[in-house]
Amino acid sequence: MAAIASLQAIHLNFSRRGGITRCGIAEPNGEPAPMGQKTRYDDGLAARVFMGLFARKMDKFGGVSTKKKNESKEKGFWDYDYESFVEVSKRVMQGRSRSQQQEAVREVLLSMLPPGAPEQFRKLFPPTKWAAEFNAALTVPFFHWLVGPSEVIEVEVNGVKQRSGVRIKKCRYLENSGCVGMCVNMCKIPTQDFFTNEFGLPLTMNPNFEDMSCEMIYGQAPPAFEDDPATKQPCLADICSMSNPSSPICPKLQA
Repeated sequence: MAAIASLQAIHLNFSRRGGITRCGIAEPNGEPAPMGQKTRYDDGLAARVFMGLFARKMDKFGGVSTKKKNESKEKGFWDYDYESFVEVSKRVMQGRSRSQQQEAVREVLLSMLPPGAPEQFRKLFPPTKWAAEFNAALTVPFFHWLVGPSEVIEVEVNGVKQRSGVRIKKCRYLENSGCVGMCVNMCKIPTQDFFTNEFGLPLTMNPNFEDMSCEMIYGQAPPAFEDDPATKQPCLADICSMSNPSSPICPKLQA
């Protein structure tokens, strides 16, 4: 997700108070589990708070029953786990078109930022090589809880080599949702759009559905939806509970 400005402030606040700001992989080797196996995480308090923040904000778009809404109000931020966060995301998808799903995420992101934050971001981070590299460096520690471990890599943007790329080793969101449509409609496209159009810093995300890795390239303008290879992917039929194996393209990418 794209709300770096507000999330960074919360992370720093937890750090000053001695909170745990990063979740850890609970696998013996400290690396994501191989394909076909689900990575185990040991989420700290701050990670649980972020899950709760996003889940609560998204819950109003989820179409849950009154009973469930009342139950969710009783939860603290740290009562949510990653699975419940993903379940809220799935409910947001239901009954919505592709564009409506993306707009719902945009509204959630905007609601998490203080007034005037996009304008301030544009002033602090104009679309320069330094801004792109700085935001890539921020992404690695601040979004570990959301996407899992990642690293800054060198990429080429408009013929210039720079360290404004981020390689996500095995995306936690894709791994847990198992859904191509959720990856594209509720993460990739909204995040690209938010940085490019709201923050004024171009961003392209290239998910790899074969190994669940993803490459983020700050400073590179994203392609049009119809030209993006990610929008032409079939369902991950073996792991997605909402899949349609007979469709050549994930149905959530067509509506």
